[in-house]
Amino acid sequence: MRATGEHTAAVPIPAPPPALAAEEAEKEKRKNRRRPARRSKQAGAAPVAAPQGPHADAAAGPRSVRSMPPMHVGGGAHADAEEEAPAAGTSHSCPLLPTPRPAEALAARAGGGAPGRRYFQPHWPERAVEEAVKRGHAFVGKFRAYCTIDGIPVDILITGLAQNRAVEGDLVAITLDPVVHWTRMKGPNVTCNPAIGGDSVVREIGETNGNHSRKKGQADAGCRTHLPHKNSGFSQAVKCENGNATVLESNERDFNDGKSEAARALQRICAMIHTHPGRRPTGKVLSVMKKSPRRDAIVGFLSSFPEFPDGEQQKNQMGGKMTNNRAQSAVTGLIFLLPTDPKFPQMVVSVSTLPDSVRQSLREGDAAIEKELVAARLDKWNEESLYPYARVVRFLGKGGHVKTHMDAILFENAISDAEFSPESLACLPDNCWKIPQKELEARKDLRKVLTFTIDPPTASDLDDAISIEILSGGTAHIGVHIADVSYFIHPETALDADAQSRSTSVYTLKRKISMLPSRLSEELVSLNPGVDKLAFSIIWDIDPHGNIVSRWIGRSIIFSCCKLSYDLVQDLICSDASQSRSAASSLQVHGIFERDDVITSLRGLYEVSKNLKEIRFKSGALSLDTAKLMILFDEDGAPCDSYRYVRNDACFIVEELMLLANMSVAEVISNAFPDCALLRRHPEPNLRKFREFEAFCAKNGFELDASSSGQLHLSLSRIKGKLQDDPVLFDILMFYASKQMQSAEYFCTGDLISKKDDWAHYALSVPLYTHFTSPLRRYPDIIVHRTLNAVIEAEQVYMKQKKSSTGWNGVKASCELMDRCFTGLQFSRDAAESEEGKKALSAAAKKFKVPSSENLGEVAEHCNERKWAGRRAEEAGQKLYMWALIKNKEIVVCNARVLGLGPRFMSVYVPKLAMERRIYYDEVEGLSVEWLETTGTLVLDACRNKPAQRRGTQMKSRPIEEVAMVVNPSETMLSGEDEESGAAEAGGCTAKSVLLSGDAVKAPAAPAVLPLVIHYLSDIPVVLHATGGDDCAVGIGVRLYMASYFK
Repeated sequence: MRATGEHTAAVPIPAPPPALAAEEAEKEKRKNRRRPARRSKQAGAAPVAAPQGPHADAAAGPRSVRSMPPMHVGGGAHADAEEEAPAAGTSHSCPLLPTPRPAEALAARAGGGAPGRRYFQPHWPERAVEEAVKRGHAFVGKFRAYCTIDGIPVDILITGLAQNRAVEGDLVAITLDPVVHWTRMKGPNVTCNPAIGGDSVVREIGETNGNHSRKKGQADAGCRTHLPHKNSGFSQAVKCENGNATVLESNERDFNDGKSEAARALQRICAMIHTHPGRRPTGKVLSVMKKSPRRDAIVGFLSSFPEFPDGEQQKNQMGGKMTNNRAQSAVTGLIFLLPTDPKFPQMVVSVSTLPDSVRQSLREGDAAIEKELVAARLDKWNEESLYPYARVVRFLGKGGHVKTHMDAILFENAISDAEFSPESLACLPDNCWKIPQKELEARKDLRKVLTFTIDPPTASDLDDAISIEILSGGTAHIGVHIADVSYFIHPETALDADAQSRSTSVYTLKRKISMLPSRLSEELVSLNPGVDKLAFSIIWDIDPHGNIVSRWIGRSIIFSCCKLSYDLVQDLICSDASQSRSAASSLQVHGIFERDDVITSLRGLYEVSKNLKEIRFKSGALSLDTAKLMILFDEDGAPCDSYRYVRNDACFIVEELMLLANMSVAEVISNAFPDCALLRRHPEPNLRKFREFEAFCAKNGFELDASSSGQLHLSLSRIKGKLQDDPVLFDILMFYASKQMQSAEYFCTGDLISKKDDWAHYALSVPLYTHFTSPLRRYPDIIVHRTLNAVIEAEQVYMKQKKSSTGWNGVKASCELMDRCFTGLQFSRDAAESEEGKKALSAAAKKFKVPSSENLGEVAEHCNERKWAGRRAEEAGQKLYMWALIKNKEIVVCNARVLGLGPRFMSVYVPKLAMERRIYYDEVEGLSVEWLETTGTLVLDACRNKPAQRRGTQMKSRPIEEVAMVVNPSETMLSGEDEESGAAEAGGCTAKSVLLSGDAVKAPAAPAVLPLVIHYLSDIPVVLHATGGDDCAVGIGVRLYMASYFK
């Protein structure tokens, strides 16, 4: 099919740079002169793509479906409408590469390619890329099997050889294909990119609790996606009528006048996307502009080359005799590396770079070498290589062991658990350090104000405390006090460099990797009770209606009288007086206050926090809070059970006050330093993905207003009321709502100085937000502390100068109010822009070494990358321990809810683990499948007779054990009493059990009886089982649980 002029004009396709084209032509001439004539035909042959099997996904083991399942709006669902999944052992982001012919096999696998053959195009030089970007012929984005381009409302899909040696996380330059080559999207729903955020809204708000609910005890994470801003002008420039996009006459000139070539190209592409809603844009990589740090953090298993490139069939045809492939690898000097992360392609390792013991094992054909998990880095990938070269840097241990896989998780996310260097530790004060007299005189003394911390009982690094005093008229004097970490960590020191490099503390259930040395985070700075501590304090006067009357921000000295746990606080605020005294009987209170004072203060804080929360949600905030899955461990540290953790009112007391503190500081530092403040933004949801969620809700009869975060929250609240009798369906809705959210990120205000609307936080519905309250576990908070320190210093210097120059004569206003020209409720723009104010702010910024806009942007980018890496590690750790738990139990029977149906597979949601999985059932031996599309009904039954097999053909059916656990009705499964006794033997962890108690499903799961009739949203029994571990990535599989006399 030829492209029309319209198509080719819509998406400009750049030609290679002249210099590059000439160079390539000259290379080709020289190559042709050297190439023997008999090989010219072979060399000129086009690569043939290997077929992707229909069961490729199943062969690779069950995996999470990362997008909305394809729903059949009429009643069922077309689960087969999506694109085929990659085959086992291949990369999800690197689809199957061409299969080399036998003559080329060895060279191609070796990474050298066939003689005279080039598989990939040369990368463009930097100057050519810059020119193409300037002219709108190329675009720059982060590669994740697709690219997100600012200004384009959908992601650009890049597959196969078009990926041109780019790997996950690379910054690449791409060009778009002509529209006729764009992928046709099948079915009512289409696969969209996974969001890194997932439950990012819940995390973002939950993390305000400092140490709190996260400490105890986030596949790819996808990529950042960008939604065109509502004021970008595109919605005004393009009008959709009957599904087609037209350019309004009043805006036609915008395509040619007053805009750069790149801007006009973006508008043309957007118009074509709206004109062709059934196609997904595709493109190709022109150049890798910045290599991803994940190239140096590859984890996988070694695997010998198969003797024949086309497998068993070719071996039979050629009459070959199988030899020991491991010994063959030792002879050829090459071996495969199969990454556990499916987003990376297979790699080739030179045997000569491996340790002597490994080479000896290969020569001896030792199979154990392929069960060793290794850490590696990607070395090179040239144009003639189908596979990149990798170098093994470390052998992690035998696969299948939790410790080995945990070490692998840390390596592939570049998380260091090494001890702090002597240079870093030398930055700490002596063991006999005490608060200097100078600090006692310079800071506000709050040691006689009732102050306490609220944390999990096991928390050891306490970075926030709370205080309250009830004033006359019911006004509450509320204080949030944050450990003054910046006093001990100075810029441009070894300790600061170490903290910045780590950027965040990482919690993986059984392991905590701290950002700071324990002596600093648990002793010197931690707000432990009964000890004077340095702090940053924010104190508000809040009236009985929740309105903030005044605010004070400054450096202070505090004295915490006690350390409270969430459970104890919950008991104290929800019990009567006598019960509260009984609950607090074991509480140790230091200083001048009594237990009754603490109880009274907690109840006052609870009332204030309820008012603040109500005001926040009335102002448009969004909550996607759901119960979290937690793991229980036995005495030996092995996982024994899981439970759902639901946050209580005590958590919300801390949450509301920390949110208020972060918003207050964001306002102060962005007003004082509009070019170099470190803030945190949360973009609006991905438009395309959210439309899928809206369609999902509409299909189930729910009205969803997503015009704003507040309206979305109200819609979900109404839906929750309607689904009181079906909490599983509401969990599914919340699960999908979280998936549509983008991830929040740190940014430098100077980078978005002309786009202040983009500073906003969508979920919180506030224009300014930052992180200030957890400096012991987040490096951005330390940067914010230094910036706030500079604002406080500048304010003091400015007011001192004003007082001395004017004598303060004739001023009737309160001196205290006038002293807070930068940190008070009303920021004085006149003061900041005055000559004295500018000098004071500039001098303070230099004194506290506030980063410049350029440097701060780099710091923000690094902190984002480290935060996402930490999230990936935490999620992988959660999955690993759940895998180990299920592996120990062998199988777990539970119910699942059907979310998508089709002739090949179904999508199911497992409430007990809050996860989504696919079950493939086509071409299964002994299983009959009937798909009734008109009614959206699936009928599964046992085959009574063996299907006829045509002579000369080979059946590719899978055994039914891969799809279902089939039991004879006369057989009995483990009784509930046996399960409970087994759990008691494993450590007695049955309280709030998810795997054992069945609290997520009302009735225990009994096997389904064949024939099995399944509809959309049916409840079906399934069996969970652990997959992989020994020689591939760990995973949790789902099979049907059925009973049949034909077993």
